[in-house]
Amino acid sequence: MIKSKKEIVVMLLAGGRGLRLRELTNNMAKPAVRFGGKYRLIDFTLSNCCNSGINTVGVLTQYNPLELNYYIGIGTDWYINRPNGTVTILPPYIGLEGGRWYKGTANAIYENIDFVDIYEPKYVLILSGDHIYKMNYYSLLEYHKKKESLVTIAATRVPWEQTSRFGIMNIDNDNRIYEFEEKAKNATNNLASMGVYIFNWNVLKKYLIEDEKNSNSSNDFGKDIIPKMLEDRLDMFAYEFKGYWRDVGTVESLWRANMDLLKENSELNLYDNNWNIYSKHYNYPPHYVGKTGKVKSSILGEGCIIHGEVQNSVLSPGVYIGKNSKVIDSVVMPNVIIKNNVVLERVIVMEHVVVKSETIIKNRNDKIFIVNDT
Repeated sequence: MIKSKKEIVVMLLAGGRGLRLRELTNNMAKPAVRFGGKYRLIDFTLSNCCNSGINTVGVLTQYNPLELNYYIGIGTDWYINRPNGTVTILPPYIGLEGGRWYKGTANAIYENIDFVDIYEPKYVLILSGDHIYKMNYYSLLEYHKKKESLVTIAATRVPWEQTSRFGIMNIDNDNRIYEFEEKAKNATNNLASMGVYIFNWNVLKKYLIEDEKNSNSSNDFGKDIIPKMLEDRLDMFAYEFKGYWRDVGTVESLWRANMDLLKENSELNLYDNNWNIYSKHYNYPPHYVGKTGKVKSSILGEGCIIHGEVQNSVLSPGVYIGKNSKVIDSVVMPNVIIKNNVVLERVIVMEHVVVKSETIIKNRNDKIFIVNDT
């Protein structure tokens, strides 16, 4: 198989189930979860690739991949399949020696070494398909080159109470990483890995092969590969990212990220024509607000019909809201029908749900309620 040689290849990890998203991922992989009225989580990473001028992307899928695979296709909607560009779906497969599920993030890349080698890249960029942010990966690559780094980890400051959810690193005055701890219970720093890594491919390939031979390894970048590289004193640097970034690993964090979009000066600007977030387009008619309809500080997807009241909420395409109904501080997935005299507050409504008349859900708890059936 002959392919064009590439300086950098992206390997996008998109196989996660996302158990903490509860019912939202019962039938789809986490990166396919809806967000922001018209997007899915994976749109942000794919759009970053397009806007950064990186056009060779392998997408590693595993859990319930059908909807995600169909959605991505060959990357047309993200303009990645431009001349000499491609998006390739890379599920687990059966070879002469049998087959198995990906055992961890590092093993997923190991199992696809042949795919990367086709392009003979100098660098490999490892990404997650379930984070919400806008980043210029080309700037990250230039930083990696300038530092003469073998490994560069994009990092961001997180609230101290959330440090146990992330890989936390300590750095010196030159941003060189000298300590990395995955999901530390008593972190000494709040500089967290974003799950965005650039490796020199010849170095990473060597460590992947060694890691696969270690029967005690969990085959994970944060738990095994990065600590081993630190132990061997490789040149590793942190690239501190200052913009908006959210790991929407829980229902509550997904809800909060949607609410962030409704702020007047949202840190995540979806209206920046210099950095578009692309998604697959569906042919819905324009949204419509009827005579009795009221909308305040909300996002309405195409095809919405509003006869009730919407406050501080995000509505996906094709949502119908009946008369005398109120949707407040909520996220509504596509093609939901909310009948008359309904009140929904601080909830996420799953797609295709019909909310019966007279349903009242006033959620005042920190835990966000998921409406799956009424």
